[in-house]
Amino acid sequence: MPLVAHIDLPTFQRLREEGEEIVDPERASHQDIRELHIGLLNMMPDAALEATERQFFRLVGACNQIAQFHVHLFTIDGLPRGEEAQAHIDKYYESFEKIKADGLDALIISGANVVRSRLPEEDFWLPLTEVFSWAKENVTSVLCSCLATHALIHYCYGVERTRLPEKRWGVFSHKLVSRHHPLVAEINSRFDVPHSRFNEIFQSDMEAHGLKVLAVSSEAGVHLAVSPDGFRIVFFQGHPEYDDISLLKEYKREVLRFYRGEINDYPPFPEHYFDPDVQQTFSEYEHDVRKAKRTGQVLAEFPEAAVVSHLDNTWSDTAKAVFNNWLGKVYQLTNQDRRLPFMDGIDPNNPLG
Repeated sequence: MPLVAHIDLPTFQRLREEGEEIVDPERASHQDIRELHIGLLNMMPDAALEATERQFFRLVGACNQIAQFHVHLFTIDGLPRGEEAQAHIDKYYESFEKIKADGLDALIISGANVVRSRLPEEDFWLPLTEVFSWAKENVTSVLCSCLATHALIHYCYGVERTRLPEKRWGVFSHKLVSRHHPLVAEINSRFDVPHSRFNEIFQSDMEAHGLKVLAVSSEAGVHLAVSPDGFRIVFFQGHPEYDDISLLKEYKREVLRFYRGEINDYPPFPEHYFDPDVQQTFSEYEHDVRKAKRTGQVLAEFPEAAVVSHLDNTWSDTAKAVFNNWLGKVYQLTNQDRRLPFMDGIDPNNPLG
């Protein structure tokens, strides 16, 4: 069922233009359909702030549960913001205090950029742990993406992530470890997921603390796991929410960082993402970048338009299916008063019964 445009957020108009069904509040008020209220704690940097809204809104809106989805955006202190992004947040995002007062049926926590070697040293750590602490007691299920997964596992289980020898990024094949968990019902036993990270929490560390690993890649490690109770916390180490061009945008950013002298090494290609024609295009562009950097000439435009048609999205159908399963279970477990999700005989320590 569709998303409800309960605020005048530009993301809703962008999704309408893409063909997504968005319901205005007036029409929604005349539908005798249950509401589900989903929080999105958006911690992504300014350049990715609105793209992250769109990516997660699409996944929520693709859910086929008979419900109206109200997504409530908020963020936390400790994340550096520019003037434009802060104005967007001030206009369209809710405060955490309002989120707590109104309640949520479920919560999504995005990734974030980090600047320090250990997560508890980040300026956003304490505000983030406040959200974790509240959500564990008041929200039926929390879904964590990438950095949020590392942070919550650190906070709940004391497991620190491990720095990888090099950045793990690309599109990787994954295999289901368990085919019988409700989150992976009726999805392919093999599927792709994009990853983009410098750190990892390993399968052995997760399982040593009782987490249930559901999907693993031989190259990229664990993508999908859940808390010991089976549902209260869902962990993504990859980025199934990514658009087909998300890794292209990251590659462009890294190329321009090399050109400006912010990094010393020219970035490698994201793995299993560029076909041979795209690799050839970007190999030729690397020659232009190195020459422009050496000679001071004007850098030729990044050939994004020439390669977009070559990029395939091989993960979104599975991502939509997992989100549908997740929100379907949330729908079953929550009652109409979303501030009291564990009433009516539901055991919060064993919501799958």
